[in-house]
Amino acid sequence: MNNRIKEYCQKLNLSVIADQWSTLADQAAKDNVPYSSFLFSLLEAEVIEKQARATKTLLKLSKLPFKKTIDEFHFDVQPSIDERRVRELMTLSFIKNKENPIFLGPPGIGKTHLAVSIGLEAISKGYKTYFISAHDLIIQLRKADTEGKLEKKLRSFVKPSLLIIDEMGYMKLGSGDAHFLFQVIARRYEQGSIILTSNKSFGEWGDIIGDSVIATAMLDRLLHHSRIFNLKGESYRLKEKRNKDKQQTDS
Repeated sequence: MNNRIKEYCQKLNLSVIADQWSTLADQAAKDNVPYSSFLFSLLEAEVIEKQARATKTLLKLSKLPFKKTIDEFHFDVQPSIDERRVRELMTLSFIKNKENPIFLGPPGIGKTHLAVSIGLEAISKGYKTYFISAHDLIIQLRKADTEGKLEKKLRSFVKPSLLIIDEMGYMKLGSGDAHFLFQVIARRYEQGSIILTSNKSFGEWGDIIGDSVIATAMLDRLLHHSRIFNLKGESYRLKEKRNKDKQQTDS
């Protein structure tokens, strides 16, 4: 019978139950555990393992550049941002509502950290998430267009429940590139959430994109269902560098 149980578990893709049922059954018999509790413990072990594998896969596919949680963000040294509003994003209600959190501010003050933290939370809840810089997104779409695979590549950016576009505005877009970015935003409009980080104000997007008409159309869709966060302050990296230099000078 033991072999048949293992065989059936393998057919049903219940690898954890196949490995653990015998040990748990012996323990349940010894402790006089009710059948329902024994069954629950088996199913729970299987579900936990499947969730762990799914999370690992989603994390690998997300291309997140690093792992930083919201608890690692220093709200105490970034008073310009409302911690309560940011932590509300961690409920992921914005994904269900197809809203777009947008983090604006100068380089080095934690915009990407916040975006990644939210992305990690989304992954932990089973949402397919994808991270890419605005520059790399344009490069990939431009390459796909030359290879006749633009439609397929666009669909790949529409599919995730959450798309994180980082560093919008660090580089001006080339001729025709604005159209690529617009298609991604237009196709995700009211279909899937975008988290976007930028060091430029919305008023500067026309210059960055190189086409004020497309910039307006893009912002119209992006901002219709959005949550905007304006971060101010000094770069963490510059501050750490200055403190390090001061310590070396003092020593």
